[in-house]
Amino acid sequence: MSQRLAGLRRWVRAVHAWVAVPVAWIVAVSVIDVLAPPDIHLGPLLVAAPAITASFGGPWAVGLVAALAVLAQTTIGVLRDPDELLSANHQAQIIALVLVGTSLVIFCVLRERRAKELTQVRYVSEAAQRVVLPPLPKQLGPLRVASLYLAAEAEAQIGGDLYAAVRTASGTRLIVGDVRGKGMTAVHDAALLLGAFRGAAHRQASLAELVTYLDRSVCWDLAEPGETDRSGETFITATILDIPDQEGRVEMISCGHPPPVLLRNGRPTTMDALRPAPPLGLGELARPRYHVDSFLFEPGDLLLLYTDGVTEARDSTGAFYPLTERISGWTENDPDAFLGRFRRDLLHHVGGHLNDDAAMIVVERPARPRA
Repeated sequence: MSQRLAGLRRWVRAVHAWVAVPVAWIVAVSVIDVLAPPDIHLGPLLVAAPAITASFGGPWAVGLVAALAVLAQTTIGVLRDPDELLSANHQAQIIALVLVGTSLVIFCVLRERRAKELTQVRYVSEAAQRVVLPPLPKQLGPLRVASLYLAAEAEAQIGGDLYAAVRTASGTRLIVGDVRGKGMTAVHDAALLLGAFRGAAHRQASLAELVTYLDRSVCWDLAEPGETDRSGETFITATILDIPDQEGRVEMISCGHPPPVLLRNGRPTTMDALRPAPPLGLGELARPRYHVDSFLFEPGDLLLLYTDGVTEARDSTGAFYPLTERISGWTENDPDAFLGRFRRDLLHHVGGHLNDDAAMIVVERPARPRA
C-alpha cells in the first residue's frame, strides 16, 4: 500500500510538471498571434493545448487548460481589434474550442472510469490468486522454498498453472502442474486439483494412491451433471513429489509434465521419469499403473520445478529457452536469490514478455553446518 501511495504522489507531481507544456503553448501562440500581421491568425492552434493535456492529465486538468485556451482566444480578439471579437470567424473559433474542450473532458471522465474498473479487476484477480494459489511458505520443515507465478497477461494474474505443498508426518509433498486450456475453465480445474491435493496429501497413503485419487478427482469433475462431457478434452499435466525431512531419496510421479532439474554444485541434472504416466484426467481412458521414480536430494542441492511456460518460452528468433544450459554454473544457494536470477534471465530471453503463464518453485535442502 505504501508503494502504491508513493507511486500516486509521483504521478501527481509528474502531471503538475507536464501541465506547464500546454500552458506555455497557449502563452506562445497568444503572444505571436497578437504581434502577427492582421492577415495571419494563429488562434486555431490553441486547440492543441487541451488535446496535449488529455494525453497525461485528468478531466480537471483538461478542463482548466481548455478554459485557459478559450480565455486566450478571447484576449487575442480584444487586443488585436475589439470589433474582431464580434466577428463570425472569431466566435466560431471560440465555439470550436469550447466543443473540443468539452469533448476531451468527457473522454477523460470515461477513461478514468475505465481505469478504475480495470484497477478493481486487477485487485480481484490478485485476491483470487492469493486464495487459489498463494505463495509457498519460505520454510517447509527443513526445506527452504521460493515460488513464483508469471502471468502472460498483465490483467490476468492467475491462469491454469498451479503448485502447492503439504506437510506430512515425515516430509513434504509438492505438486506442480499445468491445466490444458485457458480462461476461467482452466482456473476452475486448477482450483479443483489444488483442493483435492491439499485435502488428501497429508494422509498416510502412498504416492501412487495419492495420484490415483487426484486423477479420479479430475475425472469426476469432468463428468458433473449439467455439464457437457469434457473427458479426453481437458487434462492436467503434473509432477507430484514426496521429499523426506531426513536425507534420502525423493519419490516422484510424473504425469506428462516437464521433469524437475536438480542443481548440485552448479551442475544441473534433469530428473526424467522412467515410465511417465498420462496427464491427470485421462486415467479412465488409459487406466495407468503409476510408477514411482526416485532420486537423491542431498544437503546443499537445489531442486527446480516449473511449468512448460518456461521451457517453451521463445526469443525473437523463435528459439526455446535452454533451461539446463542457462542455469549451468549458477552457484546461488538461497532459493530467493536463485529464483530472482532465474526470473530475470527468462524475461531477458523473451524480451520482457511471456506468451504463456509460467510457474516456478525452487527447493533447497540446506547443507549441514560444519563442526
